[in-house]
Amino acid sequence: MNKTEMAKKLAKKADLTQAKAAEVIDAIFSSEPGDGIIAVELDAGRKVAISGFGTFGTKSRAARQGRNPATGATITIAAKTYATFKPAKGLRDRVAD
Repeated sequence: MNKTEMAKKLAKKADLTQAKAAEVIDAIFSSEPGDGIIAVELDAGRKVAISGFGTFGTKSRAARQGRNPATGATITIAAKTYATFKPAKGLRDRVAD
């Protein structure tokens, strides 16, 4: 499912126009700087927990040494913060069935 298909389903289920449903989806999931409720919270280092669905959060990975596979040279891989998602038990159980 892509964003357009999701907007169509949301519009039908919530009795909205498809354009309004697309705006709602963008307001929640946009990754543009300063937009997207989830992304803004993750930028601030906070978690977003949606009961029955799951939790969005961030984790940090320390800098480490790696190897360039083409040359075999040792390189330093920079530290990184990345987004995570942990599904709630209800979602895990539903998908597993």
